[in-house]
Amino acid sequence: MSNALLYTLTVLIWGSTWFAVSFQLGVVHQLLSISYRFALASLALFAFIALTGRLKQAVFTRREHGWIALQGLFLFCLNYLLFYWGTGFLTTGLVAVVFSSMSLLNSFNQAIIFKIPLNPKVLAGSFIGLIGITLVFWPEIETLSLGDTKVMGIIICLAASYSASLGNMVSLRNTRNNIPVIESNSYGMAYGALYSFILAMLCGATLDFEFTAPYILSLLHLAVLGSALAFACFLTLIQRIGADKAAYSTILIPIVALAISTVFENYVWTPSAFAGIALIVSGNVIALANRENLLQWRPRRAAALIRTKSAAEAPVPEPTADSPKSPDRPSCP
Repeated sequence: MSNALLYTLTVLIWGSTWFAVSFQLGVVHQLLSISYRFALASLALFAFIALTGRLKQAVFTRREHGWIALQGLFLFCLNYLLFYWGTGFLTTGLVAVVFSSMSLLNSFNQAIIFKIPLNPKVLAGSFIGLIGITLVFWPEIETLSLGDTKVMGIIICLAASYSASLGNMVSLRNTRNNIPVIESNSYGMAYGALYSFILAMLCGATLDFEFTAPYILSLLHLAVLGSALAFACFLTLIQRIGADKAAYSTILIPIVALAISTVFENYVWTPSAFAGIALIVSGNVIALANRENLLQWRPRRAAALIRTKSAAEAPVPEPTADSPKSPDRPSCP
């Protein structure tokens, strides 16, 4: 699947989840809904792995399970728990702005953890995109009064974004060590579901389920599309084009959510919203559309160019009988 299609699917699917989540709030405790979501997503991924004959690739060492469990904690549990909690203190617009900060968080985290140099174009595009998303939600933000609860909400949502960013870094580490995305997600989401269930029980939540069409259909949408498919697309993008560029999708996602809200909730577009979209699109072009990144949207062409360049710079020696074989899964240095 091309990177352009992965990027588009990520934005469109996660943009639709904002509307679907509204049907999850009410009867069932939020932590239990998160647990149900990722348990179903994990089952869907395991079913896909079994049907495609990839069960052998889903066998991991104890050490690898430790890293996958850590990914599940940051990306499939704490991230959602903190965002659900923070949303109770803030308007949707401010939550969207804070959520969009993940593009910058990923840039700095991968520079600190993996020593990947900061990309000035990606940083510039992200800043422009953040200004744009602020303009889109300006009517909500303009009337905001920063009381104690609002500041607490911002801190909680920033912590949620940072948790998601750390989850992205763990995923990047795992793929660099030849742990496949879909197979690791199947276990990671199971771990995330287990963590959320344990936290729900510790919080005194009543074990409950809402047997209504809106709740069940939205749960299936969030589990199969919003989790199993969307995370597979997004984490594959992180592996291919980098965590900073992949995370720019978080700035585009609220725009899709507003487009859906226009149809179902009568959202009214303002001049500031149109100006904000223009900035978001401009930031996206700046962050992604240079020569190097354009090649990365065509992975086969990029790989061919890399092989050609490597062959020109240094001849590859012929293998001998004494040459050591590379391990299937090299350990992290």
